[in-house]
Amino acid sequence: MAQRIELTLDDDAAARLAALAERAHADKDALALTLLSETLDELEQTSADMTAVLDRIPGAAGRLQLGREQADRGEVIDLDDL
Repeated sequence: MAQRIELTLDDDAAARLAALAERAHADKDALALTLLSETLDELEQTSADMTAVLDRIPGAAGRLQLGREQADRGEVIDLDDL
């Protein structure tokens, strides 16, 4: 079963994705999905590998903490409401 996720890119990453999509004559959302899927397929599913990937994402730890704080305050949207 396919599941929908939402990704927010900073301006630089969004511009790079748009440029790649233009060069590939592809829809940027489809390209992002393909790139993410390929990256996940290539990873060995061990916690050490996943942690290394996540550690390379600028600001990931802060965004994770913010998400936890928002969830604790009840600032969430139930998935069924999306």
